[in-house]
Amino acid sequence: MDIALILLVVVAAWQVLRIRYQRTHVALLGHHLASLQLERHMETLTQGYARAISEKEETRQLQVLETFAQTERAVAGQIQSLASAMQKETLPATSMGVLTFCIPYVERFAPALTRDFRELLHIHATGLRHVVDNESHWDPKTRAYHLSAELYLLQHSCHWFCKSRAVADARLMLRHQVNHQKVLDSVSAVTRSAYLRWQGIDKR
Repeated sequence: MDIALILLVVVAAWQVLRIRYQRTHVALLGHHLASLQLERHMETLTQGYARAISEKEETRQLQVLETFAQTERAVAGQIQSLASAMQKETLPATSMGVLTFCIPYVERFAPALTRDFRELLHIHATGLRHVVDNESHWDPKTRAYHLSAELYLLQHSCHWFCKSRAVADARLMLRHQVNHQKVLDSVSAVTRSAYLRWQGIDKR
């Protein structure tokens, strides 16, 4: 068997394993999201904030932002429900690779290259609640800006868990025309510091 054929077989096997592995993550997260309306609420808020910003008069902007108060509370509550539900899953099931690309079943042979998605969801739940409750006393527009970033980062984390960091980065740019670093810079300090510790970047 020549080298080219061997490589072709290896690549094909890798692709099969990758797809199977990613499907288990998609199915797991999908199972817990099925009873929630989290995705619909997130879409309502991200589109609504964009509409509010497009209003020419500041008074009208504030009026539009005020209409989303109930949806914001619903999002904060549902991400907390998701985080709590995922705590019942095992560490192998919720492990996600830290590398840019997906390595199937990396938690089995290189756990040091993984992080726990359950911990990440807890970070998002805490951060979203902090912004929704406006504990930093931001004005409505600033609060909406930070809350948008919190939602974008949550979407990124879910795509990262289901697919890979590279796919999550690409989808973030495609859907919202913003990169991961900009979103991370725009979330609350509560979320950002915990997120960096989860990544292992901030050791404090």
